[in-house]
Amino acid sequence: MKLTVEIVDELTMLSQFKLDSSLEGIKVHTSASQDLVNATARLHDKGLISRSDGGYLTDLGRDAAEHLEVLHNILTTPVTVDTAS
Repeated sequence: MKLTVEIVDELTMLSQFKLDSSLEGIKVHTSASQDLVNATARLHDKGLISRSDGGYLTDLGRDAAEHLEVLHNILTTPVTVDTAS
């Protein structure tokens, strides 16, 4: 599996949504980087968000964002290795 720049941009956009409230969406302004504007449009095309300029997470988008949060937690949690065994 290769993470392309486009996928990383889409993950970055998904990470902007707050998962503690389904009533809070985002708006990507035209002054944002073109890469993020394009990533937002792709997320909409894939059915993860409600509008091409942001909006709200769909059910599928919420699932994806929750998985992203879990992955982030896994990757940022310190691991203790038991070397006594």
